[in-house]
Amino acid sequence: HGCKRIGITEHYEIDYPPDGLNWMFDINEYNETFKTWRDKFGSQIELLMGIEFGYQTHVAEEIDKTAETVPFDVVLLSNHLFRRKDFYVDRECYDLPKKDLHREYMGIMAEMCEKCNNFDVAAHYDYINRYSPNKDSYVLYEDCPREFDRFFEALISKEKALEINTKSIQKHKEGGFKRHLPDPEVINRYKDMGGKLISFGSDSHFPGTFGVCFAEAIEYIKSFGFKEAVYFKQHKPYFEPL
Repeated sequence: HGCKRIGITEHYEIDYPPDGLNWMFDINEYNETFKTWRDKFGSQIELLMGIEFGYQTHVAEEIDKTAETVPFDVVLLSNHLFRRKDFYVDRECYDLPKKDLHREYMGIMAEMCEKCNNFDVAAHYDYINRYSPNKDSYVLYEDCPREFDRFFEALISKEKALEINTKSIQKHKEGGFKRHLPDPEVINRYKDMGGKLISFGSDSHFPGTFGVCFAEAIEYIKSFGFKEAVYFKQHKPYFEPL
């Protein structure tokens, strides 16, 4: 793909509710394993060690503590649950009116960025509608402006990045959604409030989807006047021209 570097962000979910699933692992072992990958592939591509923490209100403090355990390059925060249920599996949340669902979810995203400090990127804010059966469903700024403003205020004040998740774009295309790019009002509002840090992630669980829809997403974000993307190394921001 011609990439100079790749950030690997393994999922880590503390107190994941569905029975029989453990999304936690030995952080120190992960760190040691990553060193062997760098030794083997470091001459070919720069590997950035990351992690993606799944947020819940009661684990915010533990997320911050765990993030300090080893020297991560980049820490992502995300939310894969709605009312303690994984909506990838349990779709009952989609019985709620769209605005109510998105308002509540974005409220959790805002709380996540307010309560946690040891992170670099807020991942896939639009994850809630990725698996919606309603092809008109879309996370719009106008549906929950207060929640979006709280979310952006926390990101900007803490100098954290907003992720443009290109897997969401891919899934919306494949699912026949009427729209697939982020709501322009979301991007404009983030910029108007002073947001400058945009990160791109393909959320790729398989080799074939690495960097999916990057070119389209980059051109779209450039249309709002953004000129750089940010990545993190040892939690320090570095910039690449788009």
